[in-house]
This record gives sequence, structure tokens and C-alpha cells, in this order.
Amino acid sequence: MTDPNDWAAPGAQGEPRWGERVPAAHPAPPAAPVAPPLPPQPQGGPGAWTPPPRPGLLPLRPFTFGEVLSASFQVFRRNPRTTFGTALLAQVVLLLVTVGAAGGSAFFAFSRVESALPEDRDAVAAGAVATVVLATLVPVLLAVVVSALLQGLFVLETSRQLLGERLRLGGLWTLARGRIGALTGWSALLTLAYLVAAGLVVGVVAIGVVVGTGPSIGVGIGIGVLLGLGLLVLGIWLTIKLSLVPSALMLERMPLRAAVARSWSLVRGSFWRTFGVVALVFVMIQIATQVVTAPFSLLFGVFGSLISPTGDVDGSAIAVAAVAYVLTIAVSAVVTAIGSVVQAASVGLVYVDRRMRTEGLDLELVRHVEARGRGQVDLPDPWRSPEPQLHPDRQGGAPLQ
Repeated sequence: MTDPNDWAAPGAQGEPRWGERVPAAHPAPPAAPVAPPLPPQPQGGPGAWTPPPRPGLLPLRPFTFGEVLSASFQVFRRNPRTTFGTALLAQVVLLLVTVGAAGGSAFFAFSRVESALPEDRDAVAAGAVATVVLATLVPVLLAVVVSALLQGLFVLETSRQLLGERLRLGGLWTLARGRIGALTGWSALLTLAYLVAAGLVVGVVAIGVVVGTGPSIGVGIGIGVLLGLGLLVLGIWLTIKLSLVPSALMLERMPLRAAVARSWSLVRGSFWRTFGVVALVFVMIQIATQVVTAPFSLLFGVFGSLISPTGDVDGSAIAVAAVAYVLTIAVSAVVTAIGSVVQAASVGLVYVDRRMRTEGLDLELVRHVEARGRGQVDLPDPWRSPEPQLHPDRQGGAPLQ
């Protein structure tokens, strides 16, 4: 038997020399063909969950608290010409009307007091005060109308940005046609309610001071303070419960009474969440206004002290005060314009979120976006869908957690 591992010197008979190719005793099997790579498959196989589409501001699903806040500022950033430009123009118009109505009426009325005869001066002064008070009502009423218009327009813009659209002012105005009267009426009702509540508190305190004597004055003031606190709590509660009325008026185009009931039902079960969004946005706007305007007031106060250290009122001090006032008003107008956009957008997003959680509106919006992507035209308004296809978890209006 031959040892296959037996060594032999190179060049021996039957052995290969160095560098010669040795033929294989058994041919190697052919290599197996390599299969082409499979195309990537979605995780989970057919029918797996896919994330909701995001054509615009946010994914079309119920929103988180943080998404509502961040998207409110994105409404301003995505279309600043329509949102910020419109709000700033409204602030400028209000400022000019206020200065013209109040300042002009005051100049005219008190110039009459100066030229009146001494025996008629008291009667003329009383008429001058009444004229100024009535003139100041003009910008107040205009502010009510402008505030309502801005809120309605920005709710419409927010709804369009959720679907990946951005409209100019003309397009928003076309969508708002026919809803301006109801929106203005609702804003006027709110303003009237606030004025009546404030007047009631002031009246109670005034009666206690005028009619009361000694300890009864303190009792009257105390009753007025308690009444004011109670009305404040009631006002906040009603404001949150009815905060979605403008959205129902503009998007679902409901009558005013139906919009009030709609807001009441949507906020039910989500009062504190809605309160958190509205209150936090309000506080943020107020803090931003104070932070931005405080340096101007401080800076011009220092300049005024340097120009007039003795406190004498001269031309330079008046000029510095006028410049400080104008700049403070201008900065406040800019911050207020941004705040009006953010506040209306946040309330609009809360409205959409509540309808998604209780009615499955997100499913209707997804169908609308998909149909639009396929090139379909003349699609129905998804915000006014009469019978949305409800998700099983949301049947019967059960909130989606």
C-alpha cells in the first residue's frame, strides 16, 4: 500500500517538477449560480402599517400637544406674506384709525373748550369729554371686526396648509365669503359680554363706595372683588368651551347657533388640553411682547435722563419721548401681528385634532389627498363631509387616546 503522504525529491520519476501545473485528479464541481438580490420588501409583509401621509404642516393623524404648538408657528413661517403681512396691515390700519379718531376728536373738542365763554366752559367741557368717549368707540368696534376677520382667515389658511396648499389673501377672502357676518357677530357678542361683566363689577364697587359709609365701603369693595374673580373664572371656562366656534363657522360653514353647539361638543372631554394650548400661546405672546418692548422703554428712559437730567420738559425731551413711543408702538404691532397668526392657528389645529379623535376626520383627509394626487378634480370639501368613515376605535365618538 502506498503512503499518499510519502515525500519524494523533485524531479523524480512520476513527480512534477517545481513550477509545473499539476492536473487535478478530480475536477472541481461548477460554482452554483448566484441568485439576483430580491427587491426590498416592506417590513411586516403585505398589509403592514404605513405612516400617515404628510402633505403639509403635520402628518394626517391626531396631533400631540407639542405638534400643535410647533405647527402654529410654522403657519406663520410657511406663508409670511399672507399671514404676517395681512395681520401687520390690519394693525397699521387700527393704529391710524385710533390716532385719527381719538386724537382728532380730542383736539377738536378741547379747542372748543378753550374758545368757549367762561360761563359756558363747564357745559362745553362735558360735551367734549362725551365726544372723545364716543370717538374712542369707533376703533374699538373696528378692532372687533378686524380681529374676527383675521381669526377666520388664519383658520382657513391653517386648514389649507395641512393639505399642502398655500393661498394668497384673495384666495382666503374667496373662501371666507358668506361667513364674515356670522364671524363678526360672534366676535361682537363676546366683546359685549366682556364689557357687561366688567361694567357689573365696576358698578358694584362704585355703589359700595358711593352709598356705603365706614365699614360698608370695604364690604362693597370686597363683594366687587369676589364677583370679579367669579366672573373671571366663568369667563375663562366659557371662552375655552366656545373657542372652536370660529373654526366651525369657517370650515363647516355652520350657522352661529349650530357652531356654538359644535364647539361645546368638541371640547367635551378635552377641556384641559384645549385650555393648555390656548393659555400657553397667550402667555407666550404676552411674554414676547414684554421682552421685545422693554429694552426700548429702558433705552429711551436712559436717553431722556441724559438729555434732561433735571426733569425739565423741553423740545429734546419731547422728541425723545415721541420717538420712544412710536418705536414701542411699532414693535408691539409687529409682535401682535405674529401673535394673532399663532393664536388663530393653534385654535384651528385644536379643532382639527378634536375632529380627528372623535370623528375620524384624518381618514377623510387622507382620502382627499390621495384622490387629489391621482389627478381628480372637483373634489368635495373634506372639512364639510357629511358622513365620515369612522375608524373602529372611534365609533360612537369615543376619543382616540
